[in-house]
Amino acid sequence: MAAAKLYVGNLNYRTTEDKLKELFSQYGEVTSVNILQGRGFGFVEMGTQENAQDAKAKLNGTEFDGRKIIVNDARPRTEKGGRFGGERRDRRDFDKF
Repeated sequence: MAAAKLYVGNLNYRTTEDKLKELFSQYGEVTSVNILQGRGFGFVEMGTQENAQDAKAKLNGTEFDGRKIIVNDARPRTEKGGRFGGERRDRRDFDKF
């Protein structure tokens, strides 16, 4: 079975990766935990899709470390466009205005 990654939001800034791993380990093997320090969210990778869905169903909206956490399926990263978040424009495009 393939691993499944979950997004965990609204984390207490003092929450550690060890504490988060301990919480999710109740629902199966945790293969990795990554908290983005100072951002209030992180990612937990579970050993199987079934374990991830079980953890999501039971933990989403529950209180952990003094905060009500959000647990969702992690979305794949998308490539961001150019400097302005869209397609690159040629200077000639602006001569039309």
